[in-house]
Amino acid sequence: MELAAIKALSERIDHTFNRACQLILNCTGRIIVTGIGKSGHIGNKIAATLASTGTPAFFLHPAEANHGDLGKVTCDDVVLAISNSGNSEELLTLLPLFKRLSVPLITMTGNVDSTLAQAADVNLDISVETEACPLGLAPTSSTTVTLVLGDALAVALLEARGFTADDFAFAHPGGALGKRLLLKVGDIMHANEQLPVVEITATLRATLIEMTRKGLGMTVVVNGGQLAGIFTDGDLRRVFDNYKDIEQITIGDVMTADPITISANNLAAEALGIMEKNAVTGLVVTDKKKQPVGVIHIQDILRAGIV
Repeated sequence: MELAAIKALSERIDHTFNRACQLILNCTGRIIVTGIGKSGHIGNKIAATLASTGTPAFFLHPAEANHGDLGKVTCDDVVLAISNSGNSEELLTLLPLFKRLSVPLITMTGNVDSTLAQAADVNLDISVETEACPLGLAPTSSTTVTLVLGDALAVALLEARGFTADDFAFAHPGGALGKRLLLKVGDIMHANEQLPVVEITATLRATLIEMTRKGLGMTVVVNGGQLAGIFTDGDLRRVFDNYKDIEQITIGDVMTADPITISANNLAAEALGIMEKNAVTGLVVTDKKKQPVGVIHIQDILRAGIV
């Protein structure tokens, strides 16, 4: 029943939806979302989604608005009022006050002839044929349709504003989501004294000492400062399998040439994707001249909470 209600909603996305988007885009203040009961719960989520996708918004409980919180609304704002019946007393009480402030009023109602819908600058139709509740009473289909329409508004506005992943990350600096979008390779790589590096002429013994000292299970190999290759624990196992006289080996003989590299400016999440694709646990970080400036290991990414 809820799927059918959503399908029916898609056929009602018309010029009124466009007009609602335009009113919100032109808003120089905030979007004040309000509703009572289940509509209020859905409205709270819609406000949160708008705010996190580039449209400043907050939820205003109509009962609290009637007892002082209406002072949060300014003439620069736009009100989005949600009521399935369109006749919720708590919202109707606020209508004269919204009109006195001359704020544009967008409503979502299930009754286009209701008082709230008739008072709106734009009314979005959230009517459903039947609720999914077997009693036909509990808001189920109607709340689902309202939520979908709210998400549609948020996404349409996101695209109209040219909202980017970086913008989204700015609003979500905490937790794995913000870290995934914001943290760069240069923020967590091993550099300077932490960077394991040997010359291409180094002996296997000297190389193993450097790898042990830095503790990354690998080392960068350079030739006059230029990246020549890498040597890893895996390469070491192959040395013991293929060479009998390891004392005469230089690291240039057994290194992996042309290793996979990444820039310090790349996102750490990109580094993880490259590691997964190539089945490696570390990447050499290079500058514009392709000189090694660091190493990033998968453990660094895990410690940073990217995954």
